[in-house]
Amino acid sequence: MIPFLTPEILRNPYPIYEMMRASQPVMYIEPMRFWSVFRFDHVRTVLSDSARFSSAGGRPPASQGTPAPGQRDGFSLITTDPPRHTQLRSLVNQAFTPKAVAALEPRIAELAHELLDRVSGTGKIDLIQDFAYPLPVIVIAELLGIPSGDRDRFKHWSDEVVASADTLIGGSASGSLQAHREMNEYFSGIIAERRKAPKDDLISALIAAEEGDFHLSEGDILSFCALLLVAGNETTTNLIGNAVLTLLEHPEELAKLRSRPELLPSAIEEVLRFRSPVQAMFRTANEDVELGGQVIPAGSRVVAFIGSANRDEEKFPDAARFDIERTPNGHIAFGHGIHFCLGAPLARLEARIALAAVLDRLPELARVNDEPLTPARGFIVHGVSSMPLRFRPQEQGARR
Repeated sequence: MIPFLTPEILRNPYPIYEMMRASQPVMYIEPMRFWSVFRFDHVRTVLSDSARFSSAGGRPPASQGTPAPGQRDGFSLITTDPPRHTQLRSLVNQAFTPKAVAALEPRIAELAHELLDRVSGTGKIDLIQDFAYPLPVIVIAELLGIPSGDRDRFKHWSDEVVASADTLIGGSASGSLQAHREMNEYFSGIIAERRKAPKDDLISALIAAEEGDFHLSEGDILSFCALLLVAGNETTTNLIGNAVLTLLEHPEELAKLRSRPELLPSAIEEVLRFRSPVQAMFRTANEDVELGGQVIPAGSRVVAFIGSANRDEEKFPDAARFDIERTPNGHIAFGHGIHFCLGAPLARLEARIALAAVLDRLPELARVNDEPLTPARGFIVHGVSSMPLRFRPQEQGARR
C-alpha cells in the first residue's frame, strides 16, 4: 500500500507519482478497495466522463453519514451528476458571475495590504497563519454575508471536512460528521435570517435564485455554503502558500518574476500545475471501464490523482521543472469538464493580488530555517499549515 499519509509523502508525493505513472498507471489497491489513476489522459477521462464515472458515488466515505435535518435533498456541486448538476450549476452561476468576482478586486487588494500592514515593520511573517489563510476566508465570509470574525471556527470545519477523505486510505476523521453538523446549524441560522431580511450577499442571492419552476432548496443552499466555505478558502490558501514556497525554492524564477511582473498570471498557472492545491478527486465507475489495459469494474471507487496528472511527462515537456513561462500549460488543477471549479476565477484573482502584494511589500523574503514544514491535513489537498519567513522590515504600512 502506498503510504500517502506520512509527512514525507504529503510534503512531496511526486516521486511516488512518477513511479506509478511508469509502472502501474492504473492500479487497484486491495486493502483500500479502490482504483487509482495517475496519467494525465486517464485522470482527465475519469474527471470529465460523467456517463461512465459518477460524481454522486465519488464522495469520501466519512461524508456519507446521515444527512442533517433539512439537508436530505441537499447537494454538493462536486458530488452530483447531470441532469441535476446542470440545473444546480445554472442557478448558482446566477449568483456567482464573472462580473461579481471582478468587482471584488479592490476589496481583496485592501484586505491583502491590511494583513501585510500588521507585519511589514516586524521583518517576520507566518505566511499561512498571518496572510494566506485569513485573506481568502475573509473574502468568502464577506461574499456569503457571514462574520469573518468566526474564521477560527471556519478553519476547524474546513480541516475536518478535508481530512475526512483520509478514511479512504486508512486515516481517521472522526470529527468530520460533527463539523458538518455544526456548519449546517450555523448556516441554517444565517439562511433563516436572510429569508426574513435579505441583504446584498451571496446567501440572499441563492435564496432568490430560480430558473423556471426550479429553485434551490434549503439543503441545496446549506451544501453550497459549506462547499464554498471549505473549497473557497482551503484551496486558495494552499495556492498562495505553494506559490511562495515554490518561488523561494527556485530563486532564479523568483528573480525573473520580480524583474518581469507581467509574468505573474503565467507563474500562478505553473504553480497550479507544479504543486496542485487539490491532489485528488473521487469518482465511482457506473460500468466496466477499460483504462490503461486494466478493466475497472462497475461500482468501483476510483481516485484520480490530479497532482500526478499535472506532472505527466507525456503531457508536459520537462514536467519536473518549474518554469513560470511554460507555454502551453494545459493543467487540470481546477478539474475538467462539467465539474470544472466554479471558484477558479476567484482563486486566480486572489492569488494574483496576494502574490503581487507579497512581492511588493516583503523584500529579501526567505525561509527562517530549513526545518521540514508541516503538511496541511488531508491527502486530497497539498500545502503546509505554517510557513515562518523573514524579510527586510519596512516602515509600517509602506508600499512601493
